Amino acid sequence: MSSFTEQATAEGSSASRNRAGAFSRWNRKLHYYLGLYLLFFVWLFALTGLLLNHSQWKFAEFWDSRQETTVERDIVAPPSEGDLAQARDLMGQLGIRGEIEWTVTRNTPGLLEFRASRPGHIFEIKADLAGRKARIKGIELNAWGVMHILHTFTGERRDDDRNQRDWIVTSVWALSMDAVALGLIVMVISSLFMWYELPRKRTTGAIVLSLGFLTSGLLCVGLRFLF
Repeated sequence: MSSFTEQATAEGSSASRNRAGAFSRWNRKLHYYLGLYLLFFVWLFALTGLLLNHSQWKFAEFWDSRQETTVERDIVAPPSEGDLAQARDLMGQLGIRGEIEWTVTRNTPGLLEFRASRPGHIFEIKADLAGRKARIKGIELNAWGVMHILHTFTGERRDDDRNQRDWIVTSVWALSMDAVALGLIVMVISSLFMWYELPRKRTTGAIVLSLGFLTSGLLCVGLRFLF
């Protein structure tokens, strides 16, 4: 009986070690390959963040070097099916793609003004539906401008129900950024497991982790009471 119990205990311990070993291997693989996949996304986010934080850098200036064009086009008045439907109809006629942004409140049914944006291009459209004319102001940005917009390109405005995502590319981009954020969270959690598996590094790791936590806490909460 005793021999049987000892054997069962040994088999249980062996199975537990096997599961722990398998989890450790898969955790490392997930950390490595997820890090490689997110590498360029993180670099892009870091670079655009630097550009936003240091707008005075001369080499990264983009607004002063923009190119503007203004044209007037004949249009066919779209059906009265709502502002968004009319804006999409006009964009199809004008060959414009992008995220629709409402810049003014529409007070006259015969006039429609809005902006269509995509990274590197901005189109300000003023359409006279009664006169069947549209005035389009196009703004083209350089590569630095594209990266600047990518950092803040969400298609939504807080407390503004009119400006919501209405271009599929904007939704895909937003979902990609959500995936990057979740991927980074997973990487951090996996790194905690990897750190805990190294007994010699636990003390040093705990110190570094605590310093990071305190610094983040200061930036997120503490500054409210200091300034």
